[in-house]
Amino acid sequence: MKPPIAILGTVWPDAVLAALDQQFTCHKLTRMTGEQRAGFFRAEAAGVRGVLTTGVAGIDAALAAQFPALEIVAVHGVGLDAVALEALAARGIVVTNTPDVLTDDVADLAVSLLLAAARRIPALDRYVRAGHWADKRPLQPSRSLRGKVAGIYGYGRIGQAVAARLRGFGMEIRYFQRSDGPEPALRSPSLQALAGASDYLLVCAPGGPATCHAVDAAVLDALGPEGTLVNIARGSVVDEAALVAALASKRLGGAALDVFEDEPNVPAALTTLENVVLTPHVGSLTVEARLAMRELAIGNLLAHFAGKPLLSPVDA
Repeated sequence: MKPPIAILGTVWPDAVLAALDQQFTCHKLTRMTGEQRAGFFRAEAAGVRGVLTTGVAGIDAALAAQFPALEIVAVHGVGLDAVALEALAARGIVVTNTPDVLTDDVADLAVSLLLAAARRIPALDRYVRAGHWADKRPLQPSRSLRGKVAGIYGYGRIGQAVAARLRGFGMEIRYFQRSDGPEPALRSPSLQALAGASDYLLVCAPGGPATCHAVDAAVLDALGPEGTLVNIARGSVVDEAALVAALASKRLGGAALDVFEDEPNVPAALTTLENVVLTPHVGSLTVEARLAMRELAIGNLLAHFAGKPLLSPVDA
């Protein structure tokens, strides 16, 4: 008998769902109507042994409680701030995620956003498309990266991968996180101190209560009118209202954002500002990364139900 699993999130192509159907009895919650969902929870949820979800969709304690037979939650992604880890651990439910396989692509996007903001690439694209080059309209010069300081908030796998890339542009690296990290000589004493010492502040820290609004008005003011914020982590790490206010008043020089507090809703003010670059949470959205993430997430489920060691368990 195939193990019954519930599938959450909207990142699953039809071909992937069809392949999952070969291995599991799949209940695709996001593809159910309200009536179908109610029927599932009445009749079938009690038998669900696994959940396949995404870092964005996660699974909260209330939903997990509706699966009394749950054994494993496999997360397609690295972020776990939407996963009720404590509640799951209390029930002995194992959790896996997909680290490493998306590190390079997320780091590439962080550098792409920094370059786009520093060299004003979106504005220059609009300039050419609008015919302003032929009109000989004056251009605002962009900024070089060489010799500038890149401050990285969160110096884990992705933060270190970002640093390795930015060193190639001749940038000086500093970072802040709660632990010393692998290069303690480069660690600032606080996030605010890091912002004050940086030309660019790149947010690579995990989401969750410990980092919620860690990048606040004081940090943004320390980064200052010549500074730029880049966020490829979680929208919750940045106080979005404070960010909008700092950008609008020019107390902050610019921002390049892939994540937002209330995705997919982006504050209208951010879409109208010229000193902002916006992308729709696509750090891992490459063919290669998504394939590797799916294979690892599904591989964890297969390993669990086959009684084999998990491929990438989350430490309790």
